[in-house]
Amino acid sequence: MDEKMEDEKYRYSPPVETDSSEPNGGSYAENDVFGNEENNQIKYKTLSWPLVAVLMIAEIVSNGMLSLPSSLAVVGIVPGVILIVFLGIFGTFTSWILIQFKLRHPEVHNMGDAGYIIFGPLGREVLSAGTIIFAVFATGGQLLAGQIALGVLSNNSLCLMLYTGIFAIPTFLFSLPRTLDRLSWLSVPSVISILVAGVVAMVGAAINPLPGRVISIVVPTDFITAFISITNPVFAYAGHFMFFIMISEMRRPQDAMKAAYMLQGFATAFYTVFAIVTYLYIGNGVASPSFSSLPPLWSKIAYGIAIPNFLIAGSLYSHTAAKLLFVRFFRNSDHLHSHTVLGWSVWTILIFIMNAAAFVLAVGVPIFNYLIGIAASLFAAWYTYGIAGFFWIYDTHRYRNGMVGLKKHAFMTLLSVLTILAGAFICVAGMYVTIYSIVQAYAAGTIAAPFSCG
Repeated sequence: MDEKMEDEKYRYSPPVETDSSEPNGGSYAENDVFGNEENNQIKYKTLSWPLVAVLMIAEIVSNGMLSLPSSLAVVGIVPGVILIVFLGIFGTFTSWILIQFKLRHPEVHNMGDAGYIIFGPLGREVLSAGTIIFAVFATGGQLLAGQIALGVLSNNSLCLMLYTGIFAIPTFLFSLPRTLDRLSWLSVPSVISILVAGVVAMVGAAINPLPGRVISIVVPTDFITAFISITNPVFAYAGHFMFFIMISEMRRPQDAMKAAYMLQGFATAFYTVFAIVTYLYIGNGVASPSFSSLPPLWSKIAYGIAIPNFLIAGSLYSHTAAKLLFVRFFRNSDHLHSHTVLGWSVWTILIFIMNAAAFVLAVGVPIFNYLIGIAASLFAAWYTYGIAGFFWIYDTHRYRNGMVGLKKHAFMTLLSVLTILAGAFICVAGMYVTIYSIVQAYAAGTIAAPFSCG
């Protein structure tokens, strides 16, 4: 591939070794995950960038945003909003690095493949396991969101564990399509539902402002309390671990950054407006999830409208965990591209295992909400932020004459190092405050029994 084709807009990054003039042309098509699909029964590379944007939004803009108003209550509206906007911009920067890395390494299908390139076999296993664990935990988080929604709609007339089971069935069914193209069309109503639910919640809060509410500009607080609230917007943007898998199923991976810009722009703007409006009308007493702070009727409407989003987001997470293993098992085989009995059997079993594991964790582990925080600290902090620094440093060292290239692009090298340090800080501090919260919860006797209805 002629490296003279480097685009000026990538002047701070090593040259992207792909022919951007052809959807599947040049060395990219020869080395990518799914290869030439012309005669295959199952075609993966069918997504346009707008549909990838919809998938990204459906996956990321979900129940995580419902914790953002409570973050403003803990640290104050000014630092809270600054943090939400900054993390959105930071996430855009790391998205750009991840996408450039994928375009230079078309064989990368998931974080495990990227880990193999940078860190060797151990890196592959650790990052693959992290992707699966976090995806399963995220699926469980969506099941709990569905549990809350169904409980609110029915005035908690059934055992909460039953609500989780009821919600797990459609989540499993929506996970079953082999290609993301099918899920992308389901993601359209998912995005609409969370957007409308958010707007309805803001209207409900504005019509029914909390009397005597307190609005804080800045709130002095201790590190642990502040960082617990900071993790909410950090993990509300946590979805980059799925980017490689989504881009691998695009017709034109070169357009992936358009999808990322749409995602980050929408998420940052929507998160900011939703957090500000909700907090201004409810004040420091806002709950997490914030829909629960609304009057009963408005709460039911908001939760009811958001259900499709909770379903599809959970399905995307479990689909991702299963897809990573499925592609690893059957890469370069007929079972990946054809309707074989073995292929469909393994795929269905993997989908079932991921959803079943999420269900058992959600209802059977009393501290599951805290475990989500631990998993997010261990993996999402790196996948969304820190690991991008390693990607840029690796490719710059490889493609731009080693240390000479790193010194020549000193500013980007510095940003990459700071990105790695930021990921490490979020990881360690997030682990610390989550474990501290678990100890405090047990001491206060607020941990429920396993498989309880409460």
